[in-house]
Amino acid sequence: MTAIATPRHRVTAATAQMRSVADSVADASVWSLDADQAHTTLVELTRLEAQVAALKLRVAAHAESVDTRDATAAWAHTTRQTPRAAKSQVKLAQALEAHPHTADALATGHLNLEQARVVVHAVDQLPDTVGPELTAQAEEHLVGLAADHHAGALRILGRRLLEVIAPDLADAHEAALLEREEADALAACRLRARFDDHGRLVGSFVLPHLHGAMLLKAVTAFAAPNHRAATEGADAAKQTAGRPTPERLGRAFCELLERLPADKLPKAGGTNATVVVTLSYETLVGQLDQAGVILDTGHQISPGEARRLACQAAIIPAVLGTRSEVLDLGHQTRLFTAAQHLALALRDRGCTEPGCDAPPWRCHAHHDLEWSNGGPTDLANGRLLCPRHHHLHHRHQPTKPGYHPRI
Repeated sequence: MTAIATPRHRVTAATAQMRSVADSVADASVWSLDADQAHTTLVELTRLEAQVAALKLRVAAHAESVDTRDATAAWAHTTRQTPRAAKSQVKLAQALEAHPHTADALATGHLNLEQARVVVHAVDQLPDTVGPELTAQAEEHLVGLAADHHAGALRILGRRLLEVIAPDLADAHEAALLEREEADALAACRLRARFDDHGRLVGSFVLPHLHGAMLLKAVTAFAAPNHRAATEGADAAKQTAGRPTPERLGRAFCELLERLPADKLPKAGGTNATVVVTLSYETLVGQLDQAGVILDTGHQISPGEARRLACQAAIIPAVLGTRSEVLDLGHQTRLFTAAQHLALALRDRGCTEPGCDAPPWRCHAHHDLEWSNGGPTDLANGRLLCPRHHHLHHRHQPTKPGYHPRI
């Protein structure tokens, strides 16, 4: 008896035909397509791609429901997809069964796969108080918008769905979404950091949007061309035009940390969160530049950097004698007060280095007779220096002895 072959399902047959047609043009040259033909063909191929994707998802959802094995894992293995990608597609396929309008638009090529994901997610985010009729209306509205908006814009519009279908519920729903998003972002907040063997702290972080925006605005201000010109010279303005580079943002981050007001930070172990620098008296007064300066973290910085910071930043110099006994444990009263800063600003009207026009708010308060040499923290011994000239003063010699306030 001759066995009767099981007739092929029309989806299986159509798939084979599409494969055959694709094979027939696999090596076809496209150089003779003119601009209009190329554009039209590209659009049609994109729509075909959406239709094939819709059919694939339908078959994937069906296979998952009828196969006693792990159909998704077998599909991923055979087609060399990652299990995660295959599971994501099956999840979307199952979701589309509850969103027929989106599934139909994808199957006809009027919606691409990325847009379909956005529509499904936006509709599923609607509150339970929205009934089936309004939910269907919301889905239809968003699918209609997809004709003129890509997935990114559609995602934004999807968050405003209630304003269209149920304005009276929109404000409360938006507030709930934002609160949930902020709570999730705070829960995901992370900071990982470690010191490497090259004098650097390396790591990564995750911040909520608000705090990320605050950080970017702060470092961008320090990386701005005008600020860089004031701190690094006029030529820096030309070199720092345009979008800040990662290097510029990194240096700006360093400057931001140096300018944090230590007296406003929470106390740790009974003291403000400051850095203790251990150095010899000769190093502090500039008579010794060879040895490294030890931080309380166990790392080292150069003597010039230590002397610069001792004039402005929140460090505590622990000065050692020849037998490493503590000669003096400095305190932060050496820093000029806010009132003194204001008085210096009114008097000096900016950086006191000749030819520098940095305004007062960009300047550091500097001891003319260095604090390490017994110089008092008072107006007679103080003057304003921009960060660039402050660096130069401590790393080299002052470009001019004494100073003359601006007239």
